[in-house]
Amino acid sequence: MYPTTLTQLARANPFSAPLFTLQKVDEPEKHTPVQKRRLAAAAVSEGDSCEFGSQKYFILCGFGGILSCGTTHTAVVPLDLVKCRLQVDPAKYKSIFNGFSVTIREDGMRGLAKGWAPTFIGYSMQGLCKFGFYEVFKILYGDLLGEENSYLWRTSLYLAASASAEFFADIALAPMEACKVRIQTQPGYANTLRECAPKMYAEEGLWAFYKGVVPLWMRQIPYTMMKFACFERTVELLYKYVVPKPRSECTKGEQLVVTFVAGYIAGVFCAIVSHPADSVVSVLNKEKGSTAAQVLKRLGPKGVWKGLVARIIMIGTLTALQWFIYDSVKVYFRLPRPPPPEMPESLKKKLGLIE
Repeated sequence: MYPTTLTQLARANPFSAPLFTLQKVDEPEKHTPVQKRRLAAAAVSEGDSCEFGSQKYFILCGFGGILSCGTTHTAVVPLDLVKCRLQVDPAKYKSIFNGFSVTIREDGMRGLAKGWAPTFIGYSMQGLCKFGFYEVFKILYGDLLGEENSYLWRTSLYLAASASAEFFADIALAPMEACKVRIQTQPGYANTLRECAPKMYAEEGLWAFYKGVVPLWMRQIPYTMMKFACFERTVELLYKYVVPKPRSECTKGEQLVVTFVAGYIAGVFCAIVSHPADSVVSVLNKEKGSTAAQVLKRLGPKGVWKGLVARIIMIGTLTALQWFIYDSVKVYFRLPRPPPPEMPESLKKKLGLIE
């Protein structure tokens, strides 16, 4: 039997080997039960505290997402504040350093911490959904595709799982993101979350908290797709071409260093992909009655890229730290941490790579 469909899939996949020489494989008449194997799944070792894909696994992954996103976004609130002000008022805040200088001169050092509460709450909720649901959807979609297609189309699998997770994560983030931007970009409007949320609700109703959810999807879904897919493939490539020994021989500390490096590389691409939508979100949440299309038209091609350098520094560092913290949580709670995926034996036989 010559698996033509499988061959076409293999050749169409940009991350697979360029060409394979197919060999005729004699399939035994005896039918053996096919065992389901999830992408990147590994047998539970004695040191693991739970089974890969179990309820406990998903809950602790969600907890890791809370820690990784909530703490890191809160830590960079000063930089985020200046970045938002650069986007909404470039005439006043001309550069990163000028933005810090003007903010400290007008509000003092405490002014740099404006918006920390909605940032911590909002991004903790987002991290819970983002990382927790990513693990859920990755396993769900992997089971639907099957072992061989999951490997061949693993990049597409990462993209689909991360996009699905971020859709729900942004619904959780939107209300706090709206409060954060309003506090940071409208001096005198409100200084705390307790002041801001009731005031916004009284002026615009519930819509005030969700009017930015569509541009938030525009910003965060491409960002998250890049964040997860780029990270997963970078880890795979680092172990294959850069790290001088197999992952199984690396210590936990060495593995976490690889995680951090891959996270930073992914973060740079994330910042570039999502920055135009981030500019729209910042302006939209500052102004009343504006739509995303109106803001985009007013900013123009050059305006949407204001503050990109600050965002690259912020997002690159954020993404690296988030993956480092998330992986550290997995290590601490002894969660299964499967190695990068390898081609299944059945696929190797079909492609004539082994006898």
